[in-house]
Amino acid sequence: MAEPDPPRHRVAVIAIDGGPLFELAVPCAVFGAHPAYALEVCGDASRVATSAALELAVPAPLAAARGADTIIVPTWPRPGEAPPAELIELLRAEHARGARIVGLCLGAYVLAAAGLLDGLAATTHWEFSALLARLHPRVDVTRDAVYVDHGRLVTAAGSASGLDCCLHLVAVDL
Repeated sequence: MAEPDPPRHRVAVIAIDGGPLFELAVPCAVFGAHPAYALEVCGDASRVATSAALELAVPAPLAAARGADTIIVPTWPRPGEAPPAELIELLRAEHARGARIVGLCLGAYVLAAAGLLDGLAATTHWEFSALLARLHPRVDVTRDAVYVDHGRLVTAAGSASGLDCCLHLVAVDL
């Protein structure tokens, strides 16, 4: 009798309306192509527009991220604006449950808004790091890190740093 396949690490990527295509594509490319992961793209709308003038279908609702091993917020296109309460509540609950929460680039703003980064070092795109520090003074914003990994809370700097961060997470997991 054949051994059953080991359970795959479930990764939920949150599709944010108005976000850059690259930031959404990076975690999808890294985790979606690896057999150790089950990838799901979730969002609070069935379609999202990207800053690249493309509209994308979002296959799963935001609630489908519940129970994921890793939840990735690839960006937040409006850093001075509060993220939706439903997203904040989801991240808090899933972090409390034990999920790893990752903010790539400006996704760190969403983790900070949820209070998950209070008292911790975090990074974001260098151009927006001063704003993150001003809006969330309890976060120790680090401008010179490619990514900051606290185990279950991870942030990455600019766009391309998200790729480094995702590959780091694969190395940690495997």
